[in-house]
Amino acid sequence: MLTDVQERVCSDQGSGDVRIPPLDGEGPVWLQIRRSLAMAILTGEWPAGMRLPTELFLTSYYSAARMTVNKALQSLASEGLVERRPKVGTVVTARARERPVFEIWDAASAVQRTGGHYGYRLLECGMVPDESPLRSELELAPTTPTIRMLCLHLSDGRPFQLEERLVNVDAAPKITCQPLEDVSPGQWLLANVPWTEARHSISARGATAMVATHLALTENDACLVVERRTWNGTIPVTLGRFWYPGDDHSLEGQFRPSW
Repeated sequence: MLTDVQERVCSDQGSGDVRIPPLDGEGPVWLQIRRSLAMAILTGEWPAGMRLPTELFLTSYYSAARMTVNKALQSLASEGLVERRPKVGTVVTARARERPVFEIWDAASAVQRTGGHYGYRLLECGMVPDESPLRSELELAPTTPTIRMLCLHLSDGRPFQLEERLVNVDAAPKITCQPLEDVSPGQWLLANVPWTEARHSISARGATAMVATHLALTENDACLVVERRTWNGTIPVTLGRFWYPGDDHSLEGQFRPSW
């Protein structure tokens, strides 16, 4: 745990001390750094136009490899939270304060915001056979290489979210050689694959036999289901379908007017 003194660095913009949120100790270090910096941006603590501490400073501050810090910053940049400007540094973007009213954050962050201990299991992973109708869900041609994954996210050892994931391998070719047993596909995609458009849908559904088994429910129990599709230009990237037990889960968004 960092002390108050350790959590503050002097701003190079003359605006007083800038607090750097501590790491949460969950998962790969680059994801912890990403969550730490993103939280300061999304809460408005770090406003648009503010320069982040330098990559070299963060490397020392977090006692991490420079490549690890760079990966976290590149992930934030790919999502539009920061912009990396030559000779200027990394700057919080105006877009960061214009986030959608409702957005999906990764399951690890959702669990940790409630004070829970996050866990993850990769249940299934494999290429979708040619001519499979699954490709139509992602609006892909019948022979486009597509990978399917089934993942379970846990909170304090209990099922929190069941994730069904389809990924267009042409849009994310490196995913086939990633250790997805350790990092969820959503986290990997967010850090490594650019997207320009996302679409969410929310519905209430009864648990299928497969969903009920993994979420420790009875078949047809009420579930909250969130689907997220992303594109890079006109190219479909991924479809994530997230199942939550309906009796103990809600989705919440907080926002402010843009004027």
